[in-house]
Order: sequence, then C-alpha cells, then structure tokens
Amino acid sequence: MAGTSTKKVRKPSKRSKPSPLPSQYGFTPRTTEPPPRGNRGAGPTVSDYPPPRQLFEESTPRTQPRADSTPLSQPAPPPQPRGSQTSANVRPRQPTVSIRRQSPISSEAQNSQNTEAPEGPDEVEPVPNSPFPVEPNLSEDQTRLLNAFLSQPGRDRYTMRAFLPPSSLEPCDPVYTLDTTRTPEFLGLNSEFGVASGYSGHASNGVIIGVLDTGVWPESKSYDDYGMPEIPSKWKGECESGPDFDSKLCNKKLIGARSFSKGFQMSSGGGFSTKRESVSPRDVDGHGTHTSSTAAGSAVSNASFLGYAAGTARGMATGARVATYKVCWSSGCFGSDILAAMDRAILDGVDVLSLSLGGGSAPYYRDTIAIGSFSAMEKGVFVSCSAGNSGPTRSSVANVAPWVMTVGAGTLDRDFPAYANLGNGKRLVGVSLYSGEGMGTKPLELVYNKGNSSSSNLCLPGSLDPTTVRGKIVVCDRGVNARVEKGAVVRDAGGLGMIMANTAASGEELVADSHLLPAIAVGKKTGDLLREYIKSDSNPTALLVFKGTVLDVHPSPVVAAFSSRGPNTVTPEILKPDVIGPGVNILAGWSDAIGPTGLDKDSRRTQFNIMSGTSMSCPHISGLAGLLKAAHPEWSPSAIKSALMTTAYNLDNTNSPLRDAADNSLSNPHAHGSGHVDPQKALSPGLVYDISTEEYIRFLCSLDYTVDHIVAIVKRPSVNCSNKFSNPGQLNYPSFSVLFGGKRVVRYTREVTNVGAANSVYKVVVNGAPSVGISVKPSKLAFRSVGEKKRYTVTFVSKKGVSLTNKAEFGSITWSNPQHQVRSPVAFSWNRF
Repeated sequence: MAGTSTKKVRKPSKRSKPSPLPSQYGFTPRTTEPPPRGNRGAGPTVSDYPPPRQLFEESTPRTQPRADSTPLSQPAPPPQPRGSQTSANVRPRQPTVSIRRQSPISSEAQNSQNTEAPEGPDEVEPVPNSPFPVEPNLSEDQTRLLNAFLSQPGRDRYTMRAFLPPSSLEPCDPVYTLDTTRTPEFLGLNSEFGVASGYSGHASNGVIIGVLDTGVWPESKSYDDYGMPEIPSKWKGECESGPDFDSKLCNKKLIGARSFSKGFQMSSGGGFSTKRESVSPRDVDGHGTHTSSTAAGSAVSNASFLGYAAGTARGMATGARVATYKVCWSSGCFGSDILAAMDRAILDGVDVLSLSLGGGSAPYYRDTIAIGSFSAMEKGVFVSCSAGNSGPTRSSVANVAPWVMTVGAGTLDRDFPAYANLGNGKRLVGVSLYSGEGMGTKPLELVYNKGNSSSSNLCLPGSLDPTTVRGKIVVCDRGVNARVEKGAVVRDAGGLGMIMANTAASGEELVADSHLLPAIAVGKKTGDLLREYIKSDSNPTALLVFKGTVLDVHPSPVVAAFSSRGPNTVTPEILKPDVIGPGVNILAGWSDAIGPTGLDKDSRRTQFNIMSGTSMSCPHISGLAGLLKAAHPEWSPSAIKSALMTTAYNLDNTNSPLRDAADNSLSNPHAHGSGHVDPQKALSPGLVYDISTEEYIRFLCSLDYTVDHIVAIVKRPSVNCSNKFSNPGQLNYPSFSVLFGGKRVVRYTREVTNVGAANSVYKVVVNGAPSVGISVKPSKLAFRSVGEKKRYTVTFVSKKGVSLTNKAEFGSITWSNPQHQVRSPVAFSWNRF
C-alpha cells in the first residue's frame, strides 16, 4: 500500500524468548501469558490481547486440562491394525487443536441464539444402511460426508474420529483456533490489476477464492463489485440469509457466503451463549473480513487505520471472486464444521481455499484440515494454511501436510515509530498505533511497580493504586495479561500514558497496538534502561511522541519471531514451513461489529484494521495462488506451489541473507522454508515439481499407516501400498529434508517438468553443508519441448564421525540457466527433534 511518508529508518533488532516445546498432539501451555482471543476452547496460549482475542505475533495454541483432569490434548487411539486387540470400553478422545487467529472479539461480544441456515434437502443423498441417516443433529453436508465415508469398506467409527461431531457421548470434535495497503507494492504487483506486468489482470475474474474463517462483513468497501463481469458459470454456491445477513448483500465480488455451526452447537449444548454471535455468515469478529479482503479485496482508495498506513488498500488477486465460509464461533472452529465447509466449497467450485487456522501437530489421519485439503487437492483446488504463531519455538509448525501450502510470516518495509523522551535527555525508540490527541508538550512523571499487589509491575486488573498513578505515565512489564488490557488498566486507574516494556520472555520483538490512551511498546534492552532510570532518578519524567507511518524500512523482510518453526514433527522428511509472506502490521478490511482492540470499552469503529500473524500471511499466498491459477489454468495445485517455492528469495532489501526477528541472527529454512514469495518470478518459474494424487498415496503408504488410516485421508474404498515409497522423502517435493537417522547415506530422486521455453538447458549448482557431501546426477538437464519431464538423483552423505544430535544444517540445490533459478532448500538432521 502506498504510504504518506518515505522517511527511511532502521528497525531495531527484535528478540523473543522461545516458548516451551509443543507436545505431540497439542501445545504445552505457557503460564506467563494470557489465553489468546479466538483460541476457542483450546486452553491457555501466549497473547497480549484480552480473551478471547489473540494477536498473532505471540506464541499460540495449546491445551488445558478438563475439569476431570483429562487433558484435551490426549490423542485418540488410532484405528487398530488388523489383528490387534482393543478394549470395547475404551472411548478415545480427539485432540483439541487451536485455530491460530488474530480476531479481536471479546467474550461478551459473542452472544446470540443462532442456528445455521439449512442446506437444500435435495443436495443430500443418504447411503442405504448408513449409520448416520439425515437428522437435525448434523448438517446435510456433514451427513452426506459421513454417510459416503462410513459406507465404504474398512471404515468404522474409530476411523472417522476426525469427522465426528461430539454427539451420543462420542469423543470431542477437534477444535481449531484462528491463526493491505503496502503489500502489493512490496511484492511487486501491478497497481491496476493486482498482477505482475505481462499478464492480463482480467484473467483473475474467473478465479474463486474460498476463505474459511469467522465470516464476512459484506458492507465493507473491500467487496465492491464495480466493473466486475458476471459471476463465472462454474460457480455452484450460494449466499445464505440469516440473522443480520441478507443474501442480497452478496454481489459479483462477494459471490458466496455460508455458515457452518452444527459442530459448535452440539459442543455447546445446542445453542449460542454470547450476545453478538450471529448464526449467519455475518462476521462479528473481524478476522474473516481481514483475511478475505487481504486475499482478494477490491481496491479502496484513501484507506487507513485511524490515519496509519494510508493509501489504497487492495487484495492480492484484486479481480478474483470471494466466497466465505464461516466455521469459527465463540468457542473455536470445530473440525466437523471445517470439514463440512471444505467439502461444500469444493462442490461450490472454488479454485483456492484459504485457512488462517490450525493447531498442533497430529498424524494426517487425525488432522481434519489435512483430510479436507486432500480432497481439495484431488479436485484441483489449491489450499493455503497458516504455519502458526508459536515461534520461535522449534518444531512448532502446524498444517504440515505436503499437499498444503504452509505459510510463515515476515515483516514489511513499513513501521509505526514512537518515542519516549526522558527527562535525562535520552530518547527511547518504540512503536505504537495510538491515534488520539497525544500528550501535549509537558513531560509527565514516570512510575513503575506502584500498586496494590506484587504484580503491579504487570498492570493486571486491580493491581494499580490510583493515588500513585493518577496523572502519570505508568511503565508496565509485558506478559501475563493482554497488552491492550494493560493500557485500559492504567487509564482506569487515572494514568495518562503507558510504556509497555518487554521482559526476557519477549526480547526485542516490538508489537504496535492501538491503545485507548497514549502508549508505546519498547524492547527488553530499552525497557531495562527505562526501569534503571526510574530507580536511579529522583524525578523521572517522559514525554511520548508518535511519528505516524514510515516506509522503506531496512532490513526487510525479516522473519517474524512469532512465526512457527520446523522441523516437521509429523513427517521430518518434508521441510516445513514452505514459504513466508507478509504477516506483520497488515492493513485490511474490518468488521463494524467490534472495535480494533476487541475490548468491550473500545467504542471505536474502523473500516480497516492493522493485524499481525501467520493468519495474515496465509491469505497473501492464497491470493497469489489465484493469480497463478489465472495465468496458468492448466497448472495443478502442486505446480502452483512449486512455482511459489522455487522462485522465493532469501535476501532482504539490503542484499543480505534473511534475518530472524527472534534474535537478529541469520534465518534458516526451518524458519522461512524456501524463502519469501516473489510473485513476479513465480509466474515464470522455468521448471516445476508436480505431484499426482497417486504419488501422495505412495507417500502416505511409506509412513506405515494402516490401511484404515490411509482410507480415512484419501476417502477411497481401499488403497494398494505395494508401490509405496521406500522413504517419505522420495515424494517429488520442491524442497528437501534429509533425516539420516543412523545412516550415512540418503538418496532421493526428483522429477521436474519444463514449463518454460523449449530447447532449454539447466545446470545444477549445489550449496552444501559443512557436515554433508551432496552429489547430483545428472548435473545437466536438457529439455526439447514444453511439458517434457526429466529426473535427477541426489545423494547425501554424512561425513564420517559426524554426530549432530538435535542440530540441523542447511544447503540448497539450484537448477540454473540464464532465464531461471529453480532453487530448492535442503535441511539436514541426524535424529528426530
């Protein structure tokens, strides 16, 4: 988005302390931060926004014990291999997974007595003798899905755990949590059509992007359909009517809007308990409007968030159509609702599915999103998912199925600087989105840890003494409760300003917030200086100054500290995340039902909001995939994914290697995957790594899943694993992840397809790792025609005596000619992390 200032500043280094490692099927709770907003029923998570709102810069998801002390993260027993014994009294539980989301809806803002708009009865064809006849407990999509699935051989109720809503005392429905104006220019997209030069932007008019989220605010200008042609004939969806939502609100831009709530209703006893919840596609949260307008919002001039980030806001695929599927409610996004929505979106005719939600890692046969996205992939639908916001914790990445594009987050070249001018003449640098009148020109007294309890340094509710903070600037340590709540606590106690200072847990990670009083955020080092100043000076004072929007910040992009990291714990042989995209301080459309902070006392209403998280980076890639689909309609989802991965860049705007905001060190593929997406180069990648459905099945067979496990994913009556891969890493993936696991030699074969010019020749360039030798045969690939395929084999040899337990090394393999650089990162590990 175009900004109002071009002043260059250098970003301060950012540090954040790693949060605890996740457990196998969920995330270990942290006790130093509050539960995130929108972490629907998944237990405590790291956040600085008040429950249930979560700002995605923070580590998220996690699980908490039930009242009966049975952890929600306890995995359900998998389908037993043939011949195994299982107690008839065992009732396995599904893991509760949280949806990474950055939605700001308060707990009081989620009341309603809503019921999902019914689907047409003629759309359901019950299977004879099915254990699930059509009934009011299930939506018709869910009933059809369950009937079709369970009627096939080898599928029992245990195989279907991920599909089942929590009815008849069955295990819990898995719950997932939710995980512009500068970004088109930052990504090099043409301002008129939202597509790189050389391709017709009008082609994207035929692309439909489906967004599974909290719904949509249809009145937003981001869904203006001025000048758009008729809706594509392939569209079979509809715009539902419901409370506060008229189907006439849809148009040629917003062509579909549905809601799915049966899983949520059954989990909550059949009703809606919050005031603002609407059982319709209406978005009372803001998250869904933000993500869908990021992916494909129309151009809106003079957009800003309370004056910040001013310019023309537009989505990545400006000409594409939007179809929204509301699956997230006050207590989360339930697996059965997500699966029903994905199934419906496929039938509706979407080309791309965008899911800014997810949870902890689980085997693919117990991962609702993995199961639903396999069906989408098989039907030619590209699926983009957020990687998670649990960084920089190692092995925290989620949504790791290889048929899904897993997206991490990076920064833009835009900041919102603010300063604290101290009485000793020093200036402290921070960030803020405060939009009020400011503090004038008179410094105010600074106070720290002045209150009624030992926790007054954290500015928890009720902890401050009004007689000691009234009329002053209060310093609050970051952590435990929400960042914007700290500001509200200070204001309610009579304070006139706040400086939120990071502790070791957050390091130098800076997060800009739209506080209700003048406030700035500073890093740990600056916070330490501030605390020492207050302690040593008899009359400490400060004046807060807000400097608006600054563009052309160097270095950028930087990998966001909150962005979840590899290695992949489900299949270490598949490198995740796949790429990073813009995910920090992203401006996009917003719901008029809630203020930008999500606080009940926040009466402000804005057409746009600035948010951060992998929830924001995911729809960027969804929109870019839509552009590639328009430019290359013949490409498969795996070809589109390959193009985005192999053309991603690894240098920032200072021409230096990408850095990690967690500690300002050099980033690596476990943080940024193949690199930061480059849509212009992705339009012409030269070569692609294509993958068929059968190859994915061979991959699943190599994981030693039972037949029932695989059938649960691929939704076929049976599978034949006689031709399985010898190693999961043999999948024709655009990146490499080598797990030696006691071996010294690992050998992979890959196949590339020429999508560039005929008579092209590529030579290999290997960037090795210190402890591994790499050889590629052949070293040259010659293509006579477009569409021709060539194979090559890579041999990785761990050097003698090397034993790097719990460590990783990295390299790359690049096929190069004068026109193209087709790069694949390589990650090496010697044991499972």
